Amino acid sequence: MNAEAVSEPAIRKLLGHALVEDGAPVLVLLEGTAGTGKSRLLSRLLAALPVPARTSALEATAQNAAEAESRELSAQTSEGPREKTLPSSPLVLAVEAVHQASAEELAALRALLADPPMRLACVLTYRPEELPEPGLVLGSDFEFPPALTVIQRRLGPWDLAAVERAATAALGVERCGPGLAAGLHRASGGNAQIVADLIGLLSVLPVDQPRETDVERLGVPPRLAALTLRRVAAVPEPHRAIVFAAAVLDEPATAGELTVVADLEERDGQSALLASLRTAALHEAGDGLYGFFAPLAAAAVRDHLPGPVKQSLHRRAAAVLARRQPVPWERLAAHRRACGDQKGWLRAVERAAQQHAGAGELQSAVRLLESVLGSGTVPEPARSRLAAALARSAVMGLRSDQTMVVLRNILADAGLAPAIRGEIRLNLGLLLCNQMGLFVEGQAELKRAVEDLSGQPVPLARAMSALAPVCWWPSTPLSENIAWIKKAVVVAAESGDQVVQAAVAADQVSVLLNTGDHAAWALIDRLPRDSGLLGCRQQAARGLCNAADAAVWLGHYERSRALLREGTALAVRNGAVYTEQTGRGTEILLDWATGRWAGLADRARAMHEETGDMPYIASDARMVLGLLALARGEWADTAAFLTGTDALDLDDGPVPLSATTSGALIRLALARKETGPAAAEAERAWQRLRTKGVWALGGEVAPWAVEASAACGALSVAREMVAELAAGLEGRDAPSAHAALRWTRGVLTEYVGDPAAAAQDYEAAAAAYAALPRPYHAALATVRAARCLLALDRDSAHAVATLSECAERFDALGAAWDAARTRAELRDYRPAAERCAPGPPGNGSELSPREAEVAALAGAGMTNREIATTLHLSPRTVEQHVARALQKSGVHSRRQLVSGHLAAAGE
Repeated sequence: MNAEAVSEPAIRKLLGHALVEDGAPVLVLLEGTAGTGKSRLLSRLLAALPVPARTSALEATAQNAAEAESRELSAQTSEGPREKTLPSSPLVLAVEAVHQASAEELAALRALLADPPMRLACVLTYRPEELPEPGLVLGSDFEFPPALTVIQRRLGPWDLAAVERAATAALGVERCGPGLAAGLHRASGGNAQIVADLIGLLSVLPVDQPRETDVERLGVPPRLAALTLRRVAAVPEPHRAIVFAAAVLDEPATAGELTVVADLEERDGQSALLASLRTAALHEAGDGLYGFFAPLAAAAVRDHLPGPVKQSLHRRAAAVLARRQPVPWERLAAHRRACGDQKGWLRAVERAAQQHAGAGELQSAVRLLESVLGSGTVPEPARSRLAAALARSAVMGLRSDQTMVVLRNILADAGLAPAIRGEIRLNLGLLLCNQMGLFVEGQAELKRAVEDLSGQPVPLARAMSALAPVCWWPSTPLSENIAWIKKAVVVAAESGDQVVQAAVAADQVSVLLNTGDHAAWALIDRLPRDSGLLGCRQQAARGLCNAADAAVWLGHYERSRALLREGTALAVRNGAVYTEQTGRGTEILLDWATGRWAGLADRARAMHEETGDMPYIASDARMVLGLLALARGEWADTAAFLTGTDALDLDDGPVPLSATTSGALIRLALARKETGPAAAEAERAWQRLRTKGVWALGGEVAPWAVEASAACGALSVAREMVAELAAGLEGRDAPSAHAALRWTRGVLTEYVGDPAAAAQDYEAAAAAYAALPRPYHAALATVRAARCLLALDRDSAHAVATLSECAERFDALGAAWDAARTRAELRDYRPAAERCAPGPPGNGSELSPREAEVAALAGAGMTNREIATTLHLSPRTVEQHVARALQKSGVHSRRQLVSGHLAAAGE
């Protein structure tokens, strides 16, 4: 059996069996390099045994056991030959650090194990790298006897999951920041003791949440430094150069590479390597490579090398790495910088960034370039070239405030060449719009980029294309967006550059689809998903995810889901991290629209927390949280999500998000009977739509805007809104907005006193929403239709049944407020005798159905007046219901009146 595969339970079982009557002796060898946790494992094994260890002192235990055995044999000899008797009691022998045993101690241990007594359980721990004779724990002149069962457990390094568990157990989940476990694992090589020492250092850091970067600042733990330097000191001085070479290379290397960096002859290098392995200063890493047993051990050696020695070693290390294929450009750059070769350093940095970007590792490219440009030691023209590379990589990655600072500082240089300035401005503008959510500033940078890029068709086409998306720039008319995309298409075609053509095509898809242009679908099919160029595939992924987002707003939900799957998969495969994150936001919007609300709030909250520093991405999740809160009746949370700190700026944010948010705010004001504020918000929202002219995106606000205008008596304004929406949607592929148009017509006819016509419009809207499918809006429209039918005939059994069904549909979605409101309307239209009939009998402690309904809304955070408005009750009646619910449920605050608890109490 493989030594790593012997499980701890199996060892415990074998040791325990050895201690029972007639138990055969057992020897367990616990092997592991320094710090792998042998002592901890030994402690666990001994604690699980029914018999305590006699002692852990090697010489005394072995000697005493041997003497006891000798006395037993002497007694047998004096009485004549007989079978060997069992010891009077079982013997547990635990010996640690056998590699440090003296000759006398080893002799005593060998004497015991050469002819072991029955009922002996012996455990030895040792470091294989420090054994006097490699592989021979008890020496070359010892052979395990047949009567002794011998097993070996080899302890290796921890994997990432084990390191994460250790960090979480020591620091707590809330203190383990992003990448902390990965940083610990990388620095320690998974060595258990080093992990423990690093965690101990982290626990006293003056930070609330240690991150990966904090691990890098810790340095080498003293225990590891002492062990490493002690082993290096044991290497004969003429041979230590090979250890110094390994420390500077800082990664496993071949014997030949170590010899060259150490500046030794081949034979001397071989001798030096053997000497270093004998003292465990270096280890075999497999595949003919040699290095330190933990990365931080190399740092311990480097910290004690004189500057001139290190510089020479780095120069030779750079020469070695330059001959590798492929060249590890980032590591080469570090060596060239360390040896003072500035020009070589910057050339290698540029190649390293290209290497990372070409492999789709954009965040690695950004990290490297930020670090170099942030150092302040890069001269022109390298500074401009690296800044342009940083901007290109950052635009496809995640937000980094340091990138913004670096780019702004470089743009402040008056001597910057216009072409370079324009390219940096282009990508800075995209960063401001995408990752930062600063659309006005981003648009200004993009327009300046167009001026700087005259005569540079590739970046010029990209800048023009970036000014085209209709979801941005709410104050920019649609005609201007269309003009920009037309110019971009022409310039991109003239450039002949496939990547910029793919980028322009992605933006063209967004323009056409968001305006409801049927031509968009054919263009989506032509996006270069299978191009041999990474940049083309990244732009195709962006185009697909943008199309998925637009399809959500249009109401093409199945198409959106298919585009989203394809786009995010393509983004993941090609390192388009920012595009991947936007796909997550689209999925949350899609699940909201299609009624997949189970667990949606938790997913939206998680995404909001993860992407909170990127407002544009986070705004999808934040808005959905507000919409869900509104449907549940959690109106304070609704306002906090939609209008609180860091909420979307409705006058500057993306058009569909602004429209949807305004629609929710109008609906909230109407629910509170605040018709004036509702109409004011409707006017602002409609003016934004009118300015932009993208009516295909107006369906999220139109029904509520028309109702708010009508509710405050401005029927002429309501009529104008309906007419504008109808004209704007003519010939447009926007199923959701067309459904909303039927809804607005229903609102208008209802307010002018024609409930029959209104019911028909509402029913048509409901059917259109159901076909998408959009179940929540279908139910809302159905309730409106039933209300109109009941206004015509209070005894309409069909309308009453419809309201009852809708209440159940709201319950299934989790829309507690809508369900309660619908049931309140249902009660209003029941026959008088039924409305006055008493509810089901109670036992005095159970909540009545009305009390449970009131308590659920109170627990959601609604005020008594809001509950009264929703349930068609007086505030005084609501107050009484809340008081009784608190008393019966045994809780002390309204917030504790959660619907789940009360529903159970009322059953």
